[in-house]
Amino acid sequence: MAQFDVVLEKVNKVFPGGTRAVIDFSVEIEHGELVAMLGPSGCGKTTTLRMIGGLEEVTSGKVYIAGEDVTEMPPAQRNSSMMFQSFALFPHRTVSQNVEFSLKMKGVPTAERARRVAEMIEKVDMTEYANRRPHELSGGQQQRVALARALISEPAVLLLDEPLGSLDYSLRQAMMVELKKIQRDLEMTFILVTHSQQEAMSLADKVIVMSDAVIQQIGTSREIYESPRTKFVAEFIGNNNLFPGVLKSRSGSMALVESNGSTIYVRISEGMKIPPIGREVTVSVRADLIHTGEHPNMGNTVRGTYVATQFLGSLETDVFEVAPGQLVHVEQHRSASERSYRPGQPEVLSWPADAGVIL
Repeated sequence: MAQFDVVLEKVNKVFPGGTRAVIDFSVEIEHGELVAMLGPSGCGKTTTLRMIGGLEEVTSGKVYIAGEDVTEMPPAQRNSSMMFQSFALFPHRTVSQNVEFSLKMKGVPTAERARRVAEMIEKVDMTEYANRRPHELSGGQQQRVALARALISEPAVLLLDEPLGSLDYSLRQAMMVELKKIQRDLEMTFILVTHSQQEAMSLADKVIVMSDAVIQQIGTSREIYESPRTKFVAEFIGNNNLFPGVLKSRSGSMALVESNGSTIYVRISEGMKIPPIGREVTVSVRADLIHTGEHPNMGNTVRGTYVATQFLGSLETDVFEVAPGQLVHVEQHRSASERSYRPGQPEVLSWPADAGVIL
């Protein structure tokens, strides 16, 4: 187990009153990975992070850090550090004093403390602010100090609870790059909790998608985005269109699903689990894989009427209604001058058989 920095084995958390906050959570996190736990509020991701750090008791299951069973250990004895969204800096202490605090509590000699603090402050590009206090710093600078303070003890794993949540958009974009750079430079394992898909997909080597206290899917950003395994993941991640239907037949590597009077062809890829014939299923198709207009070389076509366009810079998402209450999003690069749709205008939507995923 020593090859993994963090291992959770069937971890459960039940709060007083019987509320199950985390159910059978199992994962293995390798050294140097940046892992994001992603999901809506109340899904159990923060509770899981706090159990790894020892701030919440584990109801059942095991937590290992750097090969050591820490399930019953208090936070101070675990080889981990935690960075909170609020930063929690000491307002009356300088940057250097905030960063050195944990080393001082451990009795590290003054000269050694000074050397390590100077090195860590330099890593987060805060050397010129070493003697300032938190109220004299911007939000981004305060975050760098909080990060330096969490890293100074050289933990096996750094736990980050919504680390970018309190920053404005432009600063958050810059700090995402900075956080990933620092993590790679230090070759340290980071586990972060976020409700932002962009943060998770941009930063993480591995994404854990949670909902209703359970893991829905674990994979790389690409795997999660391109091959969702459950309806929840398809709805929560990216811009996926869902077509409910019934699995009518399967022939070789091709499955046929009947959805609202249309036949949808899905090429069965490796790892795609296909239920028995006659079972209700949902076909997920990414918005960027659907095309407008007739495309004879594509296996699937549906007809719809234009509803609206969502303008996102160089990308536009056209929305069509293909059945009462069922909207399909088509994402494509197209200049505003080329848009000529009018409300209610009919259009044919097409996509290839290998663009769909059966959930």
